[in-house]
Amino acid sequence: MVKAKGRCYCGSVQFEFEGEGTSIECYCRECQYISGGSQNTAHIVKKSLFRWLQGTPKSFARTDLETPRTRLFCEDCGTSLATLSPRFPDSIILKVGTFDDPTIFKPVLAQFTVDKQPFHRLSDSFPAYERTKT
Repeated sequence: MVKAKGRCYCGSVQFEFEGEGTSIECYCRECQYISGGSQNTAHIVKKSLFRWLQGTPKSFARTDLETPRTRLFCEDCGTSLATLSPRFPDSIILKVGTFDDPTIFKPVLAQFTVDKQPFHRLSDSFPAYERTKT
C-alpha cells in the first residue's frame, strides 16, 4: 500500500493519497506544453484515495475544446499539480515532481510517443505506444 504526500513549490497547496495507482509517461504535445518541454510523468489515483491537505489549487480548462482536461495548479507559485480528465472521471492525474518522495514513480508505459521530440529519451524497461494503449 502506497501512502504519499506532495505539495507545490512554495508549499501553499499540499495533498496526500493512500493506495495503489498507475504511473505513466505521456509525450503528447499538450503534456509538453504543460511540463515546459518534457514528457509528463504522472501517477493516476482514484479520487476517493486522494485529498487536499492545505490550500486549494486554481483550475484552468480550455474553452475551445469539446471535452477539455482541467489543469490544477498553485496560484501563488504556478506549480502544475494535477489534471482532471473527462476520460477518467473517478481519477486524478498527479504530477510526480510534486511528490515529497518521487521515487514511488515506477512507470508501466509511455504513451503518445508519436509526438516525442528528438531530445526525449524512452526507457526500454516498459512498453511504449504511439498513441494510447486503450
